[in-house]
Amino acid sequence: MPSPTPPALSPLQPYLIRAWHEWMMDNGLTPYIQVRVDSSVLVPHEFVQDGEIVLNISFDATSSLKLGNEFIEFKARFAGTAREITVPVSRVI
Repeated sequence: MPSPTPPALSPLQPYLIRAWHEWMMDNGLTPYIQVRVDSSVLVPHEFVQDGEIVLNISFDATSSLKLGNEFIEFKARFAGTAREITVPVSRVI
């Protein structure tokens, strides 16, 4: 009898990002993510350097932070202007 096909596993990366974020915050550290920017990433492009941006995702630097399985979403201020940020988890490097 053939062995059953194992179920497809969900991606590990969003779970690791959430665990890492919680650990950083619990220990008084500042969590940053580095993002490879393309057309799927909603960030202020004037702060992108060499196709990448580094974002502070601490609770102090963001509002409405959502660390989802597909996207990281939040609001933050850049040079005093409030911006909405959307980063596909797959773009975090």
